[in-house]
Amino acid sequence: MDLDVIFLGTAGSVPSATRQTAATLIRRGGERILVDCGEGTQRRLLQSVAGLTDIDVILITHGHADHILGLPGLLRTFALRERTAPLALYGPEGIAKVLRDLDSVIGKLPYPFAVVEVEPGGEITSSDYRLEAIGTRHRVKSVGWALIEDDRLGRFDVDRARALGVPNGPLYGQLQRGEAVTLEDGTVIDPAGLVGETRQGRTLVFSGDTRPCDAIMARAVDCDLLVHEATFLDEDLDRARDTHHSTAREAAELAVEARARMLALTHVSMRCSPKQVKAEAEAIHGNVVVPRDLDLIELPFRERGEAVLIKNGGRPDGH
Repeated sequence: MDLDVIFLGTAGSVPSATRQTAATLIRRGGERILVDCGEGTQRRLLQSVAGLTDIDVILITHGHADHILGLPGLLRTFALRERTAPLALYGPEGIAKVLRDLDSVIGKLPYPFAVVEVEPGGEITSSDYRLEAIGTRHRVKSVGWALIEDDRLGRFDVDRARALGVPNGPLYGQLQRGEAVTLEDGTVIDPAGLVGETRQGRTLVFSGDTRPCDAIMARAVDCDLLVHEATFLDEDLDRARDTHHSTAREAAELAVEARARMLALTHVSMRCSPKQVKAEAEAIHGNVVVPRDLDLIELPFRERGEAVLIKNGGRPDGH
């Protein structure tokens, strides 16, 4: 199952000439999950390899303008394209009122659209993964989000099964699920020795805007990718505390404690350069990236390799 993350907007509260406000697209197989929807999100989608595809789920971290102002345009565009598939938006307490306040701008939608408020710890389940809301510490009600895949069955030793006389077919599936099978001659084949250890699913964590907090740290333990805000450098720690944001150093310290395999820093302020942000975090964590808009992170299964940042990988031409 392919899994990647396209960074559509990586700026702090104010966009720059090269960075738009917060938006991130998760692509998992054929599914598309949007985390936050800052101003200009649909334009970034059009510029990306994903295109302005139908989004399956929208996850909002909080109701500040730089995280939701792209919603009216995106929802109206879906309407103009005669979308019929249902769309659900999940967010923290208060997000339903934010959307009601935008009703006159968005207008009537021809497709089913649901806004669901989720408490910290709340989950949205799918066939083989779940989305979990994480309580965070910002100036308004806010949540981070995690995508947590189910563990996968261990690798099945086909050659050994054949050597034991197991024919190709459904018996392989039974054995891989840990069930003993009986062959036509009455031989009972035990799955022990034919199936490897359970393989861990991948976990992605998105902090949204927040002070460093225990809930994000706990959910990020041993995660494959932690996308954490880094609005300030350590020299502006007092301002970070006053505005309920994080510094690059604080994000890196949290990632180290959580043993996050890769740390991606976003919500970058125009007050500091990406090089400064990366340098401050790299002094603490060994695998730090500071994505720009339309950079992409590929996340293979762990047995196939580590997560990798592809610069401009979210652009159709890669440039």
